[in-house]
Amino acid sequence: MDACGGGHLFAVEPFQWDAAKGHGIITSMAAGNDVTLLGTSKGWIIRNDFGVGDSVDLDFSGGRAGDHPVHRVFVDPGGSHCLAAILHPGGAETYYTHAKWARSRVLTRIVLSRLKGLVVNAVAWNRQLITEASTKEVILGTENGQIYEMAVDEADKKEKYVKLLFELTELPEAIMGLQMETAIVSNATRYYVMAVTPTRLYSFTGIGSLESVFASYSDRAVHFMELPGEIPNSELHFFIKQRRAKHFAWLSGAGIYHGDLNFGAQHSSTSGDENFVENKGLLDYSKLGESGDAVKPKSFAVSEFHFLLLIGDKVKVVNRISQQIVEELEFDHAPESSKGIIGLCSDATAGLFYAYDENSIFQVSVNDEGRDMWQVYLDMKEYTAALAHCDEDKPFQKDKVYLVQAEAAFSAKDYERAASLFAKINYMVSFEEISLKFIAMGEQDALRTFLTRKLDSLYSTRKEDKCQITMISTWATELYLDKINRLLLEDDTGMVAKVVSEANRSEYQSIVREFRAFLSDWKDVLDEATTMRLLESYGRVEELVYFAGLKEQYEIVVHHYIRQGETKKALEVLQRPNVPLDLQYKFAPDLIMLDAYETVESWMATSKLHPRKLIPAMMRYTSEPHAKNETHEVIKYLEFCVHHLHNEDPGVHNLLLSLYAKQEDESALLRFLQCKFGKGRSSGPEFFYDPKYALRLCLKEKRMRACVHIYSMMSMHEEAVALALQTQSLLWQKQTRLKMMRI
Repeated sequence: MDACGGGHLFAVEPFQWDAAKGHGIITSMAAGNDVTLLGTSKGWIIRNDFGVGDSVDLDFSGGRAGDHPVHRVFVDPGGSHCLAAILHPGGAETYYTHAKWARSRVLTRIVLSRLKGLVVNAVAWNRQLITEASTKEVILGTENGQIYEMAVDEADKKEKYVKLLFELTELPEAIMGLQMETAIVSNATRYYVMAVTPTRLYSFTGIGSLESVFASYSDRAVHFMELPGEIPNSELHFFIKQRRAKHFAWLSGAGIYHGDLNFGAQHSSTSGDENFVENKGLLDYSKLGESGDAVKPKSFAVSEFHFLLLIGDKVKVVNRISQQIVEELEFDHAPESSKGIIGLCSDATAGLFYAYDENSIFQVSVNDEGRDMWQVYLDMKEYTAALAHCDEDKPFQKDKVYLVQAEAAFSAKDYERAASLFAKINYMVSFEEISLKFIAMGEQDALRTFLTRKLDSLYSTRKEDKCQITMISTWATELYLDKINRLLLEDDTGMVAKVVSEANRSEYQSIVREFRAFLSDWKDVLDEATTMRLLESYGRVEELVYFAGLKEQYEIVVHHYIRQGETKKALEVLQRPNVPLDLQYKFAPDLIMLDAYETVESWMATSKLHPRKLIPAMMRYTSEPHAKNETHEVIKYLEFCVHHLHNEDPGVHNLLLSLYAKQEDESALLRFLQCKFGKGRSSGPEFFYDPKYALRLCLKEKRMRACVHIYSMMSMHEEAVALALQTQSLLWQKQTRLKMMRI
């Protein structure tokens, strides 16, 4: 599978033709942080630092004649620390050197005497702790199945220590690959070490120091994975991203055994890779040959999504998820190169790979290798992973993933899920085409789900497309109403019932709640007039009132509550701070007739009301026959206005006076007439009612004592005395004479 429209995933370029520089042939290579180390057959190490443009040739042969091949060369991820295993005629030796020492042009090296005679095949660095100045703990694996720990501080020019950690005794085999990872658990360091031999993969893990971790295996079993077959060039690699191991791969006799590494969780168990290894798999070598024959690679490397397998003189690039060969890399060798490519290595820090033959180096660069992973996961029906690997700048990728999922769900008749998935598609299939699919199947509920989910999608991504959003929301409204009506339909007659059947009750209540939530969510995009007409045509009065409230059409809401006789609810609406006061005055006549007590209480609690504008409602209420002896609520409100609000409106005072005059008990009327509402102000009246109106009213109602008081107040003393005499009230005559004597 070639990359779709993006060229090759991996590109090969000749890097150095005469890389060995006449020091024999290349036998080993390592790279880290744009630094390459080449070991040759004559005991030389050639160090190239491409970051600073420096190259140094280091002679580790000691001036001795003959071949002293560099068996293995190792460099840390930062490119500072180097270890080399040299095979001398008298036995193997392991050396350490530092980048600073190499730059001095004077060969400085440390011979690790503890390892004399031992062939070191593998090295693992502590990526979390290593610095330019110190290696911290480093572990080494040998040909005779031993694992050592060492450390060097550059300033000391000697090793701090070299000590044996572990030895394979049950099946002594060469340690061919080593990797190490650490994690902090409860302020302690947890180590995880992988080691491979030609037949086994060993796992060591524990908390403490490396020494204590390996010592713990003296009384517990070592966990290992054994696969059939044997491979002399066994290798182990971790893929490193941001200094953390993400997955591993082992070149075993049976195939490429690989898996993900998860060091994030804190595990209580201390045994084995079961704690950290996930999604394990095996790439069978039979998949690599053209005729199905098992062809074992000579070397390999691991990238984020691929294995680079050296088979013959080619590198086959295999997707580690799909296990499919996606590319083959070929190399143009120099004429003097006879063996072809002999090895691969990687620079995890720089994100590069290298291939080398006996004389030359080739650089293998990566070109957005993850760009087709969404398609790989999609082909495997791993939809979550496919979506995670879609390019945000290429929306058609996510569209295709959603489309495949949606079509699968639709074929399986899981229409609700299909609707949710179709709603996420923005480009590949039209809105109309998807809608028709559900209409053709008669799936009204799924269509409604599609519309509501599509609304969510449009509003978050294309909010400016108001026409389509309004159209879809209106269509969804009608589908909700249709669903509610279908639940109300009687089984036999097809007529709409007033009460939903017991079988449909739960669904009915759920859909009504859902519909109300929909109206609330989309009130700002729904066309007000169209929506209200729909609600009215379907007879959904309660939802009409609910929507009117959402749209602040309070007149409709209050009118509905009044028709239902729900005075308290109507008054609660009117008391909201954003409801115009004019509605208070408009509905006052109806409300006071429904419930005078609750209405008056509400008026008294509303501070901004103008009592004068409520007079028509109060007059209408008091004029009703049934209210003739039930005017106390209106009187209560008018008294509140006069005494507490200090209202000076003559209309208010006149109405209160007229209501007092109609009472059988004249005492309240007299108290009102005697009250000086002006409170002794030097200018202005002492009362605010019309005395002439008051007199006419009292005469009409035969409130004679009140009339005498009004005559006196109007300085009509003769009329006052005459009326008092007429009513044969000696007390009033005396009081009237006293008033005349004072004048």
